[in-house]
Amino acid sequence: MKSGSSVAVYPGSFDPITYGHVDIVDRTLAIFPELIVGVANNPSKKGIFSVAERIELISESLKDRKGVRVESFEGLLVDFCKERGAAVIIRGLRALSDFEFEFQMAMMNQRMRPEGETVFMMTGPQYFYLSSSIIKEVVQFGGDVGGLVPEVVNERLKSYHGRKLSGR
Repeated sequence: MKSGSSVAVYPGSFDPITYGHVDIVDRTLAIFPELIVGVANNPSKKGIFSVAERIELISESLKDRKGVRVESFEGLLVDFCKERGAAVIIRGLRALSDFEFEFQMAMMNQRMRPEGETVFMMTGPQYFYLSSSIIKEVVQFGGDVGGLVPEVVNERLKSYHGRKLSGR
């Protein structure tokens, strides 16, 4: 990590945010005083929540945490980080299968912005299996995801019960 780096960016689609994401946020805040949760706006990827809805749900879910702000971005993550004065990208890992893709992305980001760093964090063991895709699948078939996502997200997801969810 580069000296003087006090701003980190935790990027993702967060469709929806889970307690696994919240765990990474909390652990990042123990290291960095300022964290930007960067909500990726990928027009070619249809999610269940719009970018504006995701920002609202994430902001509500993290409202009690100091030093966090939630913003959307399009384009290259390294450009977003540079514009925000962030030298560190936070990436959560659940399993070995996550590592290969994340490692490739970290190396490409390093090539494009050598002064930046990527910090990998293992998600807490209680959330090791958890992903937004699994949450969407469970909700699609009427399952209960209480305790896996913040309550505000759980309430919003209940309105999707029985509907086909896209963006997986």
